[in-house]
Amino acid sequence: MPLQSQPQFSDIVCPMARDRGLEELVHCALGDLPGLSEKAMFGGWAFLLHGNLLCGCRRGSLMLRVGSENESWALTLPGVDPMMLGARRMRGYVRAAPEAYTHDEHRQRLIDAAVAFTRSLPKK
Repeated sequence: MPLQSQPQFSDIVCPMARDRGLEELVHCALGDLPGLSEKAMFGGWAFLLHGNLLCGCRRGSLMLRVGSENESWALTLPGVDPMMLGARRMRGYVRAAPEAYTHDEHRQRLIDAAVAFTRSLPKK
């Protein structure tokens, strides 16, 4: 009896946890921003400004790079939490749940803060 081969890691297809609706909200908020690019990253979709990570979308979550000086007010918004990488807190980044990013004013304020901070970084 022939041996069955085991599936290889490269044979397994893992769909990205993309949220096209959230991506469209971010597109609308960013408008025609010079230096903006996009790519698949972290299992979702990332927006970069002059090569620096600006924000990322995954199903049910919007990660924003607001900078340390904006983190405290951002965390006061309902549905916004510190961004965690495993057990480690990522300073200057926040995670917005649907409660926050579906609120037009909150989403725009967070995205504006992320754009302002990311513009202050050297271009890559």
